[in-house]
This record gives sequence, structure tokens and C-alpha cells, in this order.
Amino acid sequence: MSSTEPALGGWAPSAVHVPVLLDRVTELLAPACAADGAVLVDATLGLAGHSLALLRAHPGLRLVGLDRDPDARAEATRRLTDAGVADRATVVPAVFDELPGVLDRLGLTEVQAVLFDLGVSSLQLDRPDRGFSYAADAPLDMRMDPSAPRTAADVVNTYPTDRLARVLRVYGEERFATRIAQAITRERERAPFTHTERLAHLVRASIPAATRRTGGHPAKRTFQALRIEVNDELGVLERALPAALDALTVGGRIAVITFHSLEDRIVKQTLAAGAVDRTPPGLPVPLPEMGPTLRLLTRGGEAPSEAEVAANPRSASARVRAAERIRRAA
Repeated sequence: MSSTEPALGGWAPSAVHVPVLLDRVTELLAPACAADGAVLVDATLGLAGHSLALLRAHPGLRLVGLDRDPDARAEATRRLTDAGVADRATVVPAVFDELPGVLDRLGLTEVQAVLFDLGVSSLQLDRPDRGFSYAADAPLDMRMDPSAPRTAADVVNTYPTDRLARVLRVYGEERFATRIAQAITRERERAPFTHTERLAHLVRASIPAATRRTGGHPAKRTFQALRIEVNDELGVLERALPAALDALTVGGRIAVITFHSLEDRIVKQTLAAGAVDRTPPGLPVPLPEMGPTLRLLTRGGEAPSEAEVAANPRSASARVRAAERIRRAA
């Protein structure tokens, strides 16, 4: 089946899938992927775009790809097979905070590279039936793993007003969180929310007209917040990053692509903590066992170029941070 033929229940992948920050990510991870037998863990495999580029560039590289979404795994496997690199890839149904268990089952004590490409994938956004987008009416779902028990409809229809407002305020950074939550609570008494369009219209009506004229679609922040809550995205990330760093061999590298400030803050703080010398103040020389375990490879979160954003507007909010392990923790 060619890449332009419909796949996955009518979803048609684009003929050329160009991942966000592809050139920079492959450049950052290349030194760790070059040796024969090196292992790359793509913790958020998605459509396998970054991994395919690295497998093609490094013939001795092996891939362990994790994804909770069965549609993503199926499409990634198809692409890896079509590219002739499937024999060097192991695709695992897992959430990325399950990384230690996955590596243990595969008999891997260390890996050379780890990649996280966070957020919602193109496949999930472009399939209306998954309910991630406010651009088309669809069931209010938003589960990255369709077998998971909690949907966005469950959150919207069952959370008390104050809890719902907190989700919107913290995960969506929504100024009008309380106002929107109160409107949702009133409306769900009339009829439960089942589809995205009704919720998007309600959010729009709940936000002052002057605010609606700027900052994109008024429902963007609410939908982001619900998606993060449904999939426990920040909790998973807080658990997964330390585990990924622990798995890196000395000289190994990690790259993390984020799409909003909440993710980026977690990544920034985690990598920065590993790059600090913890020798107690007042000692005449640094203690080797207290020295940094990481070397930062990027200056802050690096953004895509203007040309990339023009070609792919979805990349506009992306940022990449990367680090290299320089020693094992004592």
C-alpha cells in the first residue's frame, strides 16, 4: 500500500510526512546513534518520522519504539517495513513511563539515545473520530490509547465544577477557566456532552467577545487541558524523563520536543538539574562524585525556523531541548 492510499479506517497519511524539527533532532542525536549496535528509544513513536531518518542515516542503529496508540503503531510499522528497516526495529505497545519495564523485558541495561516527541500526533489530529480537534464534530474522546477507561466526555460530564475549572486553568492556562467550567456544569444538566462541536461552541460563548478576536480558536486551551487530563500527560512525563536519563549510557544523548510551556518547564528543570555541580559551597575543589551528570546540548528550547513554520504551521510552538550523559550518578 503506497503512502497516498487510505489507511487505518479511512485516514490517509500524507505522501511525505516531515516531522517537526527533523534536521535539528537528527543532528543532536547523530553522535550517539553512529556506532554499530547503538540503540535508539523513540518513546513516542507516532508515525516514526524521526526514527526513520535516524535508521536510514545509521545502518548499525537499532530502534525500540513505544506508543500507546494502536493506530500509530500500525502506521509506524507499515512505514518501517516499506523503508526496509523493520528488521532493526522493535515496536512496543506501551506508555513511555513504562520504559524501564520495556528495556528489562528486552534485556537492555543501557541505551545510546532517547527521543520524546510530546503532544498529540498528526494521525490523532487528522482523524476526526478520535475527538482531539475542535475543527470537526466528533465523539468527545481524546484517548491516546482507545482502550483506556476515561474519555474527555467523562471528565466534562462528571467532574465537579471546581475540579473542572482547575484542569482548565492549570493544564490549559485558561484565564476564563471558572467561567467555562460553570457553563459546562449548567449545560450538562440539560444534556450530557457527547461531541466536540457542542463543547467548542459553549467555550466560545463563555469567553468575552474582545478576547475571542485574538489568540486563535477560543476552545484551543480547553481542548488541550482535557487531552492532558485524559491521558495524564504531565504525570507520565514526570515519571518517564528520570527513567530515560537513567537508561542512557555515558556518551548517550536525549532529545525532547515539547509543544507547550507546561511540558517544556518539566523538561527544562529535569535536564538542568542533571547539569549542575552539587559540590557543597565552601569546598576548595569540586568533588567528582558531586559533579554534573549531563551536558546541555541546546541553549534553552530551540524553536523551528521561519521556513519550517511556514511549511508546517503546527510546528510553531515546538521547542527542542537535548543533553548528553557525561558520567554516571554516584
